Amino acid sequence: MCGVVGIVQTDGALVNQAIYDALTILQHRGQDAAGIVTCHQGRFFQRKDNGLVKDVFRTRHMRELIGSMGIGHVRYPTAGSSASAEAQPFYVNAPYGIAMGHNGNLTNADVLREEIYSQDLRHLNTNSDSEVLLNVFAHELMQQHKLKPTPEDIFAAVRRVHQRVRGGYATVGMIADLGVFAFRDPHGLRPLIVGARTNEAGGQDYIVASESVALDGLGFSIVRDVAPGEAVVITQEGQLLFAQCHDNPQYAPCIFEFVYFARPDSIIDNISVYKARLRMGRKLAQKIMREWPDHDIDVVMPIPDTSRTAALQLAETLGKPYREGFIKNRYIGRTFIMPGQQQRRKSVRKKLNPVPLEFEGKNVLLVDDSIVRGTTSGEIVQMARDAGAKKVYFASAAPPVRYPYVYGIDMPAASELIASNKTVEEIAAFIGADGLIYQDLEDLIEAVQVGNPAITCFDTSCFSGEYVTGDITPEYLARLEQTRHGKTPVGEEPVGMTNVGG
Repeated sequence: MCGVVGIVQTDGALVNQAIYDALTILQHRGQDAAGIVTCHQGRFFQRKDNGLVKDVFRTRHMRELIGSMGIGHVRYPTAGSSASAEAQPFYVNAPYGIAMGHNGNLTNADVLREEIYSQDLRHLNTNSDSEVLLNVFAHELMQQHKLKPTPEDIFAAVRRVHQRVRGGYATVGMIADLGVFAFRDPHGLRPLIVGARTNEAGGQDYIVASESVALDGLGFSIVRDVAPGEAVVITQEGQLLFAQCHDNPQYAPCIFEFVYFARPDSIIDNISVYKARLRMGRKLAQKIMREWPDHDIDVVMPIPDTSRTAALQLAETLGKPYREGFIKNRYIGRTFIMPGQQQRRKSVRKKLNPVPLEFEGKNVLLVDDSIVRGTTSGEIVQMARDAGAKKVYFASAAPPVRYPYVYGIDMPAASELIASNKTVEEIAAFIGADGLIYQDLEDLIEAVQVGNPAITCFDTSCFSGEYVTGDITPEYLARLEQTRHGKTPVGEEPVGMTNVGG
């Protein structure tokens, strides 16, 4: 999962600081690398590297990022290398000069790599599927055979991209001397939203970003979400244009955005993430009252930060005290998106510190947003026991994660998912909990869908095994897992696992 942003300021003001601020707000979506590309008088200026936004950009770099339009990216690697060469945005000089950043994962990236080489006659310099997407778009735009492209040419190129590309993607790009463009996959798996604000000269500035919090922080008002299959062009003069670029778009946003990735103060597809998480907590409490009617829970505690909203509503519904039993070190990154299982495990005790007075002699219900691998959950349960808890129960605001996720989240191998081959009782024993309860999938869907009844389908593949793009086969998943563990079958190419895109 990555974060993308593109901004056009029509009063001629430098856009570098605004993009930097937006990336800082979106830092929760990726902590591996960051990059900015700006454009001034037809020339691109770029800075990107591994690290947090605050570490990648120094004053000397910001001074060099001139121009009144630009794009930015924060990266979370889905798999493979995390070398600085993979940092985004990427750039190609033909045609016109195009820079692009991408959030998501292409499920047919390897087929596209071969097509790009043998048919499009283009060169790829990294293993990133984001570079694949850029080159597919650049090739299709070149087919318009124009000395200078128009917004209509961009929309035509995006239509061809949708015909060739599979997977989940929200993309922001920039074309020299034209403006910023963005487009979203035909299912709307990855979020993308447009905002506007009035600048000091009385004109309109525009932004497109992964989450609405980036708009809020910079003083932009929401225009609307980019629809599935839709593209938007913002010219450097401030013209805002939308076009549907797919014949049969089908809304199916990723439900895991609402469970974990998005900030609670974001609004995605007209759904408040905060309100959705409150409803998750209420639903989970109602299940506890049905299935554990004689429970002896004394206190409810969240595992900060993502589960805090659900835990608060769960405690209120149960009529039990809510306490902050774990204090989070703000200078440790999000454990889930840290590259490498060993690094995730080591960081848990550095990241969280218990408050023993809240645990001593109590039966504690710990609430987390989800359980993926189970190792960090086990560490946290043991921390609660070490702090003096009498009993430790565990609740997940999401259903069991049983299946690989292939659209841009780093949980692609079934063997790494604790729920893929264990019962709830076995998982409870594995993490050392006295009891474990999961959200029901139907309740999770209802908790999110209430916010926008117009969305009748969500991608729930990591819970249900149903992949909305329709191209994920058991053979694909088997090759995916083999590749992840460095065991690519003889005579076969890796499938989708060299990507470190979004």
